[in-house]
Amino acid sequence: MPPAAREQPVSFDAYDLGGGFYDEMFESPGVARSHYDRLHGRLAGMSAEELARRQAAAEASFRSQGITFTVYGQSEGTEKIFPYDPLPRVIAADEWARLEDGLGQRILALNKFLEDLYGEQKLFDDRVVPRELVLSCKHYRREMLGMRVPRDVYVSIAGSDLIRDADGSYAVLEDNLRVPSGASYMLANREVSKRTFPRLFQDQEVRAVDAYPQSLMDTMRALCPRPVDKPSVVVLTPGVYNSAYFEHTFLARQMGALLVEGRDLLVHDEVVYARTTGGLRRVDVIYRRIDDDFLDPVAFRRDSVLGVPGLFNAYRAGNVGIGNAIGNGIADDKALYAYVPDLIRYYLGEEPKLRNIETFLCSVPAQRQHVLENLDKLVVKAVGEAGGYGMLIGPHSTRAQQDEFAAAIRSNPRNYIAQPTLSFSRAPCLIDADAGSDAPPAERGRAQVEPRHIDLRPYILFDGEKARITPGGLTRVALHRGSLVVNSSQGGGSKDTWVLEGDVPTPANAPPPAAIGVDRQ
Repeated sequence: MPPAAREQPVSFDAYDLGGGFYDEMFESPGVARSHYDRLHGRLAGMSAEELARRQAAAEASFRSQGITFTVYGQSEGTEKIFPYDPLPRVIAADEWARLEDGLGQRILALNKFLEDLYGEQKLFDDRVVPRELVLSCKHYRREMLGMRVPRDVYVSIAGSDLIRDADGSYAVLEDNLRVPSGASYMLANREVSKRTFPRLFQDQEVRAVDAYPQSLMDTMRALCPRPVDKPSVVVLTPGVYNSAYFEHTFLARQMGALLVEGRDLLVHDEVVYARTTGGLRRVDVIYRRIDDDFLDPVAFRRDSVLGVPGLFNAYRAGNVGIGNAIGNGIADDKALYAYVPDLIRYYLGEEPKLRNIETFLCSVPAQRQHVLENLDKLVVKAVGEAGGYGMLIGPHSTRAQQDEFAAAIRSNPRNYIAQPTLSFSRAPCLIDADAGSDAPPAERGRAQVEPRHIDLRPYILFDGEKARITPGGLTRVALHRGSLVVNSSQGGGSKDTWVLEGDVPTPANAPPPAAIGVDRQ
């Protein structure tokens, strides 16, 4: 019998630190950052084959649990296993504390903005945001004017996307305040990660994320509009064909909440009830995963078959809480994003603790002209799109694509913003050279570690008194070499995010953490 092939150590031969990108693991070639030391050492002691086997086991686990997402418009099938990279992203404790402070500040200001917008509208008198910018947003709901929502909480759940630029500083790329998704993948990644690196996970003292479902349930119960010991909470899903249906079922199960579709609910005398096998059951709070337009065919889109007739009247009467509140999509409009630093200063009297990306509004003539003259250098986004759609990445675009976007901008300038091309940070990922069509032919046939661009979506819960930021969040990965698109529907994947307990040395040039009332669960 021929001797067994010797397994090869994990290879960093293809790990390129060039390009001017901030690398999460390495300070310089072969020199790991202090909070990555143990992971780097563990990888050096593993074989590439063993790591690949662990990744395959993780993918098999995802498949058996039905951890999928849906891609629309692909002939080969819509249901996909969520791509997972087994190498965790590691964040030091002091670094996370600064992110918590900035995220807590941001959600508080955005909630105050929504309360004012649908209340006294002082921001227009004080010229904080142009009135026309708000009134022209398709997510602005005049029906909400003058309404009081439970505890004045408009934003119960947020998922703000963060990137780290070439200098190592964090910035907010966008805010997701309607129905932010991905928390289930954060939780699933953690379960797999603990099995992939069990001893390392324990030794590193990684902060837990498994309290998120209970915290989410507590946040929803805080929206109950009537005094009751145990409010009834349901998760409202569009149904099995929705791209995030796995998440809806997963969170409902973890929260201990009833999963319902619109047809499972009815409204009688402005009170919402769920149809159950035991009869009608009053509903106090709805964690909705349906956009405003489809919630109530009486109040909004009459052709909707997903919503509940009369739901808005029950909401307006103060008989049911809804998270997130109807009409809060204006706060994650990509054009209004440019004004968030001003909103923080106006409502909180503080300087922003997390910076924005420079943003050009195509609705402003001078800025529009700048965008049109620099389409080959900028990233252009449609303000109402998500998931990486409706976007032009200038340096990677053709002249025909630029001309198409120029025509669209001129036709509807309010619908577009532009930003500089960003230098997303990179983190180590396990690349299967056999499966990766972008791998050089000579390197195919072995797993190796290569850098890939990443962002971070932390999940923030707000009950009107304090913000709770789950330590970590979903690190999304652009798995294709050179790509900046991290969305799963566009070929991206994700990895676990380890926030470490304890003190890690802070770089000399890092700003001190600023205090804000956040609950670090």
